[in-house]
Amino acid sequence: MSSLASEKVTVNRRSTALVELREYELHPNKVNTYLNHTSANAKLRKSLAPLRLFTMPETGGSLNVATHIYHWEGGYEARNTGRAGMALSSEWKEYLKKAKDCMVRQRSNIFVEAPIVRDFEDVCGLKAGEAEKALSYQNENNQKDCIFEMRRYKLKLGYDTIPNFLRLYANGLPSKLKAKGTDPSTSLITLLYSEVGMLNEVIEIWRHGGGTIAMEKSRVAARGAPEWRKAINEIAGLAMEFTSTIHRPLGFSPVR
Repeated sequence: MSSLASEKVTVNRRSTALVELREYELHPNKVNTYLNHTSANAKLRKSLAPLRLFTMPETGGSLNVATHIYHWEGGYEARNTGRAGMALSSEWKEYLKKAKDCMVRQRSNIFVEAPIVRDFEDVCGLKAGEAEKALSYQNENNQKDCIFEMRRYKLKLGYDTIPNFLRLYANGLPSKLKAKGTDPSTSLITLLYSEVGMLNEVIEIWRHGGGTIAMEKSRVAARGAPEWRKAINEIAGLAMEFTSTIHRPLGFSPVR
C-alpha cells in the first residue's frame, strides 16, 4: 500500500470519531441530589461510556445544566453499542431512577472535532488520554481554580460556512496561542462543529487552570495578536450569535 493510500485510510478512520454533548437541565431544588447520585455512580458511567468532560455552568447563560461530553472513537456504531450496553445494565437503570427525577429536560447533540485538533500540537483534543497527558502540569498546580470556557458560535446557513470558519480559525489560531502575556494555564481543549442537532454550530472549549483571572489575562493577550484579530473580524461576518459560558468541572471529570 502506498504512503498516500495509508494516509487516506488513517484520515477516514479518524473522521468516524464523534463527540456527543449532553445537556441536562436540572430542577433548581434537586441539583445537589442529582450531583450526589451522579458522583456516586461516576465509576459506573465511565465503565459504560467514554466520558471526557463533566461540568456545571457558573455564569454566562442558563444555570443548573449538567453538561457532559463523550468521545465515541468508533463513531455511530460505537455509540449505538455503548448506549445499548447502558440500557441493559441493572446498576445504570437503578441510577437513572434516582437521577431522572431531578431533570427538567435533556438534550443530546453530535459534533465532530475540527482538523486543527490533530494538526496543532497545542490543541489537547478529546481522545482518551490526550488531554490528561497535555494537562498534567496544570492539573497538579491549578486544579482548585480551574474553569472551562465554552464559546459557542451559531453560524449562517450554507454548505461552505463551516469550512470557511475552520479555515479562518486555523489561520489565526497560532498567533493567539503564542500571544505575549497569555496565561500559562490556558489551553485549548477542542474545537467542535455540529453533525446532528443545531446545524452550523461551532464550539470551542478552553481550559483556564488559574480561573477567571487566567481567562482575562489570556483574553487581553489575544487582542494583541494581529492574525487572530484579523481572523475574528472575518469570522464575525459568518456568525449570527455568539455566547461564552464559564463552567466548573466535577471532581470525577476525566478532563479537569
